[in-house]
Amino acid sequence: MSRLVIKFGGTSVGSADAITQAARIATDLHRAGHEVVVVTSAMSGVTDLLLSAAQAAAGAQLGRFLELATAIRTKHTDAIASLFTDDHERTSITSAIDQRLGDLQRLAEALAVLGEASPRAMDAIASLGERLSIHLLAGAIRAQGIGSAPVDAADIVRTDAEFQSAVPDADETRRLSQARVVPMLTAGTVPVITGFVGSTAAGVVTTLGRGGSDYSAAILGAALDADEVWIYTDVDGVLTADPRVVTDARTLEQVSYLEMSELAYFGAKVLHPKTTLPAIERGIPLRIKNTFNPGHPGTLVVATVEAPAGADQLQLRGVTSISRQSLVTIAGRGMLGVPGIAARAFGAVARTGTSVPMISQSSSEQSICFVVPESAEARVLDELRKGFEHELVRRDIERIFATPGVVVVTVVGAAILTTPGIAGRIFTAVGEGSINVLAIAMGSSECSISLVVDGAHAQDAVRRIHGLI
Repeated sequence: MSRLVIKFGGTSVGSADAITQAARIATDLHRAGHEVVVVTSAMSGVTDLLLSAAQAAAGAQLGRFLELATAIRTKHTDAIASLFTDDHERTSITSAIDQRLGDLQRLAEALAVLGEASPRAMDAIASLGERLSIHLLAGAIRAQGIGSAPVDAADIVRTDAEFQSAVPDADETRRLSQARVVPMLTAGTVPVITGFVGSTAAGVVTTLGRGGSDYSAAILGAALDADEVWIYTDVDGVLTADPRVVTDARTLEQVSYLEMSELAYFGAKVLHPKTTLPAIERGIPLRIKNTFNPGHPGTLVVATVEAPAGADQLQLRGVTSISRQSLVTIAGRGMLGVPGIAARAFGAVARTGTSVPMISQSSSEQSICFVVPESAEARVLDELRKGFEHELVRRDIERIFATPGVVVVTVVGAAILTTPGIAGRIFTAVGEGSINVLAIAMGSSECSISLVVDGAHAQDAVRRIHGLI
């Protein structure tokens, strides 16, 4: 017998039919002799509806709030009507849904009085999607003849108070999870746990950030000593590229934790970037699988991947991209040898709350450039110009400017560390398409190489690099 934590994403519980399929997967695994712990996302689209409802309430837009709240209720009550024929089950689950929607109404009333939505309030509202869906999925599992009960992760996943991006306390989460969940497994019950959600030591609800249900599954997998964590989504696993860009993209059988971290960070949306962290610490394999094609083996994420005999020594895993970015450049001959320029620059960026996915600096120290989302460009430039006001006046720094509309294209593979000439082949492939590279960075892990290119050439660059995989 193995202990599996399986997580279903929003599309996997997005309708009554999808919930039935997810329940069937869980029950089949249970009947096969596994101890099964289910982690679920909100129904697809519900978190966005909740966040919009919160903003409407804070803006005193009562009509808009009622419209959104009705849409949320209808989505769930329609699912209940399709999923359950037993009157007692239907009444019980409807009551649980009504209770959570009542919470939404009370929170909205508070926001309307305050006239603003704090991060703490947004977490309380955003968490309701998962706290609704656990009742539907647990009921669907019971309908297939297996005991199942909903579990609110706010009771077992302990975090700090960094609302909207909370950090879990692994030791306390382990203690609480073992005490609550293990007895359920021993009794043959399938717990259905809210993804994305946690709480502080004071019991205040937090969330782990958008897409955090994947992260929740890995956190609980580590806390419960799972043998594997399976992430169910709507694709067959980790692909070598976005199939909308590369028509011959294929599913990878295996990737390493490090490769998966790089792929996730640089735009492969199949997995939350933080998901590998708890798995690495406990050495727990992850598997990415398709809810709607459960027979496919998916992609296994493990510590290291051995190249098959006779394989192409490049062994690149994938190429991905982040679009709608701006390349910010700080340039000036007076920067040469001046300590602290980079620290001050990134301190200024940090003050705007902006994340930097890529950095590149000239060897002469006369320029430094980095990538930020286009949406943050104006405030980043403004903060940098304030921070370097004296240097700009003295002409130590000559220009601080941005090149908008760029894309970060990243090729990932552990073999980058050990394979001579791999960078040359990548740049040759790009050069053959007459694609100009604006900046280059090699990850400190030496597992990835990133190129900044103009957005108009990004898809061509991805396709050409994919030809090496």
